[in-house]
Parts: sequence; structure tokens; C-alpha cells
Amino acid sequence: MSLFRKIFGLKNTPEENIRSEERGKYMPEIKLPVDEQFTINFKANGGKFLYCENMHEIQDSLKSILEENNWQDDKVLLFDQRLSDVFKEFKFNKTKRISESSYFFSTCEHLISDDGSLLISSNQIAEKKLNELPDNFIIYATTSQFVQNIGEGLRGIKGKNKNKIPTNITTIKHFKTIEDKDFLTYGSSSKNLYLLLLEDL
Repeated sequence: MSLFRKIFGLKNTPEENIRSEERGKYMPEIKLPVDEQFTINFKANGGKFLYCENMHEIQDSLKSILEENNWQDDKVLLFDQRLSDVFKEFKFNKTKRISESSYFFSTCEHLISDDGSLLISSNQIAEKKLNELPDNFIIYATTSQFVQNIGEGLRGIKGKNKNKIPTNITTIKHFKTIEDKDFLTYGSSSKNLYLLLLEDL
């Protein structure tokens, strides 16, 4: 699958071995598939990415994240009841009070390939602002949520929610810890973010 060719060091295609200057300056750029484009941009933004082929791998990865950060018994900010049902065997110590939580566990609307960001809305974060939420995020998403750009993502949200379009639509793009913040991320809400991505196509 193209998504992991670069991550795992698989060989480039002959097309990619042609340097841009050999192709000529008026030739169109070679367009990467949306999954691979997202992966490169997401990792460049500082996100932590765990690709899983089935729910068993998702659960194992989630368990590893919780153990690595000693979050097993900590309170989790969890607004989405469907996530509670899907991961019921974890017996999360749930809270809706932000001040009590060590991390936020959620889904997202779409994965934006052209800048490696996550599109979220009131379906995930209610009416909270990003900077009010915990610094640590775990996001569960599927490969069918890839879109090329924000415009395509917004059309997707509108198509899925014809009766009531969600509010508070925003993107999360900076995935650095607080210590790693620099002037380029000033004014943005930077999060320590893990993405659990399930192959569903």
C-alpha cells in the first residue's frame, strides 16, 4: 500500500526517481495518493501515527499508548458514547470535566491530506475551544476518512449531517508537546497527539 512505502523505506517508483529538474519546470508535479500525502504531512506536524489493519491491532495499540504514558487509571475526557461502546473492555475512568482529565479520547470528521491536519467539529468537542482541552489527544479514525483538502472535508460534513450541520468546526494541525513549541506555532493550540488509524477500505 502506498501509505507506508516511504515510512518503511520501500523503493521509490521509477517515476519518483526522476528528479524534478530532469522532468522540466513546466511539467506538472507528481501527485502523491491522499493516504501517503497525509502520512508525510501529519508526521512533519509532529503527530504520532499507528496504522492498524483490524480492531484487534487498534486495541493493542491503544493499550500500549496508555501503558507508555501511565494513563491506565487516569481520568479520560470522553464525549462520544459510541467510543465508550466500541472500547468497553478498557473500562475507562471517564469524566466530562476537563480539569480532571489526563487525556482526550475522540474520533474526528476527516483527515486532511494536503496539510496533515484533522478536521473536528461539535460532534467531537461539543462547544469547547481546542485550548480548553487537555494537551494529550488520542484520536481514532479510519482510512475512509481521508480527503484531499478542507473544502472536501466540509462538503463531507455537510453531506453526512443533512438534518443538522455541526458547529464549532476546526482543524488540529500542530502536534508538538508544550516544550517543543516555537514561534511558528505561537497562538495555535498545540497537542501531543496519537492517531489510531484503522484500515477500512
